[in-house]
Amino acid sequence: MIVKTLKYSLFPSSTQLRLLEETLETCRRWYNTCLAERKDAWEQEHQRMGKFEQLRKVKEYRQENEWGARLHSHILQVVVTDLDQAFQAFFRRVQAGQTPGYPRFKGKNRFDGFGLKEYGNGFRIDGRRLKLTGVGRIRVRWHRLIEGKVKTVRICRQAGEWYACFACEVEEKPLPPTGKAIGIDVGVHHLMATSEGDVVENPHWYRDEQKRLRVLQRRVSRRKLGGSHRQKAVLALQRQHEHIANRRKDFLNKVASALIVGYDCIALEDLQIQGMVHNHHLSKSILDAGWGTLKQRLVEKAAEAGRQVVWVPPAYTFRTCSSCGAVWEDLSLADRCVECACGLSIDRDVNAALNILWVGQTHWGKSTDIGLRLPQEAPPL
Repeated sequence: MIVKTLKYSLFPSSTQLRLLEETLETCRRWYNTCLAERKDAWEQEHQRMGKFEQLRKVKEYRQENEWGARLHSHILQVVVTDLDQAFQAFFRRVQAGQTPGYPRFKGKNRFDGFGLKEYGNGFRIDGRRLKLTGVGRIRVRWHRLIEGKVKTVRICRQAGEWYACFACEVEEKPLPPTGKAIGIDVGVHHLMATSEGDVVENPHWYRDEQKRLRVLQRRVSRRKLGGSHRQKAVLALQRQHEHIANRRKDFLNKVASALIVGYDCIALEDLQIQGMVHNHHLSKSILDAGWGTLKQRLVEKAAEAGRQVVWVPPAYTFRTCSSCGAVWEDLSLADRCVECACGLSIDRDVNAALNILWVGQTHWGKSTDIGLRLPQEAPPL
């Protein structure tokens, strides 16, 4: 069994919209209250306040606060869990020597979701609608069928629109074996090159929309702070950013699905994206390409389909000849086509994909004809 999240659009009435916004505001205040308690306990008494200690205070909060009394107790409990996860991530970054990023108090425009943790207790699907305790039966656009068993739901607001995200337990659906393997090299010039010689061009979603984004951002800057016109301008800017993100996500989902359906084993570069985006010359192009999203979608779809994804160290993959194993020390990133003394003339990214496939085969223990003579010894990766 695997957990799969399904997202659906909600269409609340005016009354339901007011209740949802009141729920968000109550959760935001409870989140800030719990954060303040943890912060004061450490600064004043040098003691840590844990998750279960704050969960026991939910009942007291609902008795003392009239707005909290209107909510289902699970909603407030999920808020405590979210805060605890933020602290766990903070402690993990501290131990790893990274920039910690202490959990911060949430402003009015920085808290956009709440959850319920048990189907049938606070929420359920009632016919064609989603029934939430304290809100009512909300219209839902069921663009796809619910899969498996619904476990939890999270209600979120994005760019002024409301969505329900159901976490469902579904059974794995292994695809029939194809007997084929592929190596993939991701890049900025080409979004992706495969060991079979195919190249997927980079659509440049963000760069194509930059002109429109500049106009919307200037419009926001000219509006008066706190005014209704500024809120409308911010909403238009948010929707434009969401449009770009949706285009990127849709394209990468289709690419990942095609790879999962067509190949049993997929070898991909194990790129350290967080470190690479520190290069201010390439950061925008790297983030616009969506390497991390492609990596995540491949892993999720492979787990469901019974496929295998192998991560290969990227060192020397494009500097090594995929035919004879020679290493080109003088090769630069500006060289798009490479030629070797052995007679090989090939696109640099395709050559890297062939090397990635060759190294990946050593992990899954299979031999696949990739169209070129493989070196007798592994290249110095």
